[in-house]
Amino acid sequence: MTDAKTQITDVDPADFIEAVEPEKKREEAKVLDTLFRKVTGKKPQMWGPSIIGYGEYRTTYDSGRDVHWMRSGFSPRKAKHSLYLMGGYCDEVAGKRRDALLEKLGKYKTGKSCLYINKLADVDMDVLEELLRNDWKAMARKYPE
Repeated sequence: MTDAKTQITDVDPADFIEAVEPEKKREEAKVLDTLFRKVTGKKPQMWGPSIIGYGEYRTTYDSGRDVHWMRSGFSPRKAKHSLYLMGGYCDEVAGKRRDALLEKLGKYKTGKSCLYINKLADVDMDVLEELLRNDWKAMARKYPE
């Protein structure tokens, strides 16, 4: 088994957030941290140098590769926030709900399991909270603690 490149570090997420530039991204990172804590009930941990993760899980892919990863999280990047939402991609019911919520979210882009938001003012925060809840519940179903 090979270890994943991105692993949990000893860096305090609060210290990381305080160093985020520009200031507007830092303030939005604090809002996202509060939202993720509210939805997940978990204290964050740093994954690698720039990802704030909430909860964790382990699984083995069909290929035999063992994976240890966060259940959900975000990274306050300079250009945009990257939100890591795997639940909607590994659970069909959650995926359909995610798609319906995305229609109401506002301005965003998506990747395989990422939601990219330029600034929080671009999205409906209530819809974002529901997206996070939907994702968190899906991960709990797929990977019970």
